[in-house]
Amino acid sequence: MKKKTNDKEFGANKTLVLTDADFACLDGKTVLVTGGTGSFGKRFIATAIARSKVKKLIVFSRDELKQSEMAAVFQDERLRFFIGDVRDVQRLQRAFKGVDTVIHAAALKQVPTLEYNPFEAVQTNILGAENIINAAIDQRVNKIVALSTDKAVNPINLYGATKLCAEKLFVAGNAYASGCDTRFSVVRYGNVVGSRGSVIPFFLEKRKDGVLPITDEKMTRFWLTLDQGIALVLQALSLMQGGEIFIPKIPSMRITDLTKAIAPECKTRIIGMRPGEKLHEALLTDDEAARTLDLGAVFLVKPNFTWDSMVRWDRGTSLPPGFRYSSDASDWWLTSAELREMIGQNGAEALTVKA
Repeated sequence: MKKKTNDKEFGANKTLVLTDADFACLDGKTVLVTGGTGSFGKRFIATAIARSKVKKLIVFSRDELKQSEMAAVFQDERLRFFIGDVRDVQRLQRAFKGVDTVIHAAALKQVPTLEYNPFEAVQTNILGAENIINAAIDQRVNKIVALSTDKAVNPINLYGATKLCAEKLFVAGNAYASGCDTRFSVVRYGNVVGSRGSVIPFFLEKRKDGVLPITDEKMTRFWLTLDQGIALVLQALSLMQGGEIFIPKIPSMRITDLTKAIAPECKTRIIGMRPGEKLHEALLTDDEAARTLDLGAVFLVKPNFTWDSMVRWDRGTSLPPGFRYSSDASDWWLTSAELREMIGQNGAEALTVKA
């Protein structure tokens, strides 16, 4: 597959573009977003309010300050706020009552921090996932989509390991939900332009120093926008039968090209790899590729066991033998101009490149 960086195709297939039609899966639904005050949650809430016919939107998070700030900005009668923690299953039981759809975005995500606070990651990312599953089944929530990360693929850090475990729990949750209509699926993607955890805001802040610290000149990463993340979630809600992992087709970028895009006037300084950091990321394992379907803009990884004889995946094509989907083996590389455009579209501070 060859990709020209000046168009919107990945091979012969289009990449994710958020359209009004994508929001049809929310029409008349009560939707709850865990971690709803985070980068994804805020963008999803704002976009759903503006572009969907959702019945009710519930923001579930621990941060009362951010909830009050959101309430002041998004003054919509469909919006509700629920203080709570995914570690508290009783609170989830109450919050999920009458909910049709749950988007699970709550997680602890900072890789170096979690290396030194491992059980905190386990309690939120793994035990919290179990609580989401149990509460959703008990309250007969119809569809649950959990957000995951490329770091869950062949993980070397605790964050990735906890998200891999969470993925397994959500896929297996469909077997636990046998006999009711509750279904669980996962979306897995890479670094998000404009999110709080992205390196981009860090580099934007460091421009004033004239030197950008990087870990390794050979490092590569996958990139997508918040709107593409929302489009992936909405496609998952529309297509899911339960147990799938949906993965977008997104471009890669070298860390050196990223620094040139953000601050070409700055020098770089090599600081070495941080604890738990990878040189490159992958979005599919070799084993997963053997049971993955190409749906055009996304890949669908089928579960490796079945719980319902009625489940059929009759769309898409199988991947060729030996298929790899890693950031260093990409046929689609972002240019500096494309990245600057993505940053400008996704709420980062004004990006002025000095001559």
